[in-house]
Amino acid sequence: MKRRMRKVTALVLSVGMMLSMTITSGAVTIDEAQKKADELQSQKSAAQAEKDTLAAKLNSIIDQMNKTQEELSAKETEISTAEEELVQAKVDEDDQYNSMKKRIKFMYEGGNTQFLEILMSSSNIGDLLNKAEYVSKLSSYDRDMLVAFQETVKVVEEKEAKLKDEYEKLNTLQTSLVSQQTEAQNLISSKEAQIAEIQNQITDNANLLADLKAKAEAAKRLQEEQAAAAAAAAAAAKKNNSGSSSNGSSSSRPASSGNVVSGSGYFTHPCPGMTYQSSYFGEVRSFDSRPHKGNDYAAPTGTPTYAAAAGTVITAGWSNSAGNWVVISHGNGLVTKYMHHSSICVSAGQRVAKGQQIGYVGSTGYSTGAHLHFQVELNGTPVNPNNYM
Repeated sequence: MKRRMRKVTALVLSVGMMLSMTITSGAVTIDEAQKKADELQSQKSAAQAEKDTLAAKLNSIIDQMNKTQEELSAKETEISTAEEELVQAKVDEDDQYNSMKKRIKFMYEGGNTQFLEILMSSSNIGDLLNKAEYVSKLSSYDRDMLVAFQETVKVVEEKEAKLKDEYEKLNTLQTSLVSQQTEAQNLISSKEAQIAEIQNQITDNANLLADLKAKAEAAKRLQEEQAAAAAAAAAAAKKNNSGSSSNGSSSSRPASSGNVVSGSGYFTHPCPGMTYQSSYFGEVRSFDSRPHKGNDYAAPTGTPTYAAAAGTVITAGWSNSAGNWVVISHGNGLVTKYMHHSSICVSAGQRVAKGQQIGYVGSTGYSTGAHLHFQVELNGTPVNPNNYM
């Protein structure tokens, strides 16, 4: 009987030690999982803070980009206005120069005789002096006006150059901001991926932690049940040892778990190869509330364009709004403008004949399709081209 008691006691102690080791092992694992959960949550908070900082930086970049874009749009308008001013200044200069040449030719073409006749026809010395002063003032006026117009051209050219320099600086800034925006968005995407990965780890660890806690609870219940069974067995053994007639106690254990001239007007058609006229002078189009300043002739890219009349090329080059354009002065304040060329074949200062080719139809500048914008101005004011054709 003493041997049986020793066996029961050893069994109880063995079960107790085993369960104690199980609970201790489980508790350590749970602590580790909880510690990892805290670390993961800290990493997630740090990553979220970095994402919020990047988002604030991105919003700041976008605000600056919007502001810069507004400044670019305003600068484009200023450049376009300066281009118009420069063209008009060159037209005025050209007209003044031609007027001065005509007067000089009139006064001196026949030698000094006409000049002397003007002076000798004076009725008295006062009249003589007045006429001499008039001739002198006339020459001085022409010269002074020409110099003034030349100075205006120079001032406007400098203004245009400064505006274009400012535009380029703004454009460079905008390009830099776009690069910064892309970089910030990439960093945010990276942080979002990092946060998503950490969240996945948090979820996995939470599931593991819940499973460990459930197993620990099950192990605790099992320990309590086994301890109760061991205690009952010990009590029964003690009773049998004292000579009682008891049958003992039992406990169940739960399971584990060439020149082209057409028409008879003063102007020849500037684009006789057009497909159709896509817009008219004075027309208010859906995308622009301002009346159209000229006629638009839709034509395939590369269709030749021609000078509407003989004149001097004032401008032949690039404009942000007009693209490749040509401006021709025909004298007496009459000017024609040809816009959106794919390429041009005349140069500034060149004298062109009526019907002489000046370029090829394109869609450069502010254009939604291949066409020639033909504009006529009289003393700086747009007029209907059809009046001259």
